Amino acid sequence: QVQLVESGGGLVQAGGSLRLSCAASGRTFSRNAMGWFRQAPGKDRAVVAAVSWHGGITYYADSVKGRATISRDNAKNTVYLQMNSLKPDDTAVYYCAASKRDWSLDEYDYWGQGTQVTVSS
Repeated sequence: QVQLVESGGGLVQAGGSLRLSCAASGRTFSRNAMGWFRQAPGKDRAVVAAVSWHGGITYYADSVKGRATISRDNAKNTVYLQMNSLKPDDTAVYYCAASKRDWSLDEYDYWGQGTQVTVSS
């Protein structure tokens, strides 16, 4: 059974930083794209960042560009999202996802349960 388990969310003040982690189990995703998505109250879920299977291709939403870094450790079957200079607008549930493709922005097949990030002003 495939599981993606996020951790690292919480309450942080504006300007602070968080590092989200997503540990996968049940199969290896070393040949698959991984991504972070978020959903704020009343809004659709949207991609925040994505990384190709080898880490050589990354994507960042305009809203986090320059403040976020996605990385992966294939040996640990884990993907990370470092978020700096957090803003109240970053408040959302953050989801980790894995694709069956080696690179994708919108075709993700496995999802974590989500971790809440709340940024106070």
